[in-house]
Amino acid sequence: MTERRVERYAQFPSLTFDRVDEHILVVTLRAEGRLNAVDAAMHADLSRVWREIDSDQDTRVVVVRGADGTFSSGGDFDLIDEIRGDFTVRARVLREAGELVYNVINCGTPIVSAIDGVAVGAGLVVALLADISVAGRSARLIDGHTRLGVAAGDHAAIVWPLLCGMAKAKYHLLTCEPVSGEEAERIGLVSLCVDDDRVQDTALEVARKLAAGSQTAIRWTKHTLNNWLRLAGPSFDASLALEFLGFTGPDAAEGTAARREKRPPRFS
Repeated sequence: MTERRVERYAQFPSLTFDRVDEHILVVTLRAEGRLNAVDAAMHADLSRVWREIDSDQDTRVVVVRGADGTFSSGGDFDLIDEIRGDFTVRARVLREAGELVYNVINCGTPIVSAIDGVAVGAGLVVALLADISVAGRSARLIDGHTRLGVAAGDHAAIVWPLLCGMAKAKYHLLTCEPVSGEEAERIGLVSLCVDDDRVQDTALEVARKLAAGSQTAIRWTKHTLNNWLRLAGPSFDASLALEFLGFTGPDAAEGTAARREKRPPRFS
């Protein structure tokens, strides 16, 4: 995969942008040594970048991936602590979380996600809201919110029941039971599952098919299909509000402490 850096996106420094083909943009989540955890800067960049991509006339398809063999380990501990402890930060991140979901849904450019390693929480948003998702067999998809002591906000209410059905959505969102790449394909949570060493190449193959197709036909089809997600907007808005209400309570404090100390949470 020959890449060249795209300077247009320098305003989003927590992400890297490469042009692998003339009309394919690869967006990489990168946080070295932290499994691409989403800190405050990356959360802000992920919420805004899709509008810029939507206006990029040179890009027909986006491939989004994580650096160094894993997609993302979810929200950074420091960001979670700031959300819990500072109303101003909480209000800002609440707004960004809504913008992230709706900006991905409303981005006319087709998005292909390449999911390997772990994809958790905030990092899972783009992985599953992508138009076509390609997961490695040993990838582990985990929502993780209830384990943290907050409601499953982010993206879960707007897309999980539609992708895999209410029964499976409730099971995995309430228990935080991981979903392997193979199981995710079986229940319809992702589009394709391939061998781990084929994830990036397969995502690029799909992107090339989309880039070679009728752009109006593909974009208008995406727009109409995403009306199913827009219909679920009120459920998503409620879940996001309840998630951020949860950050003010004692369970979120215990959930965060348990994650830091690598132990099971002891909720009262």
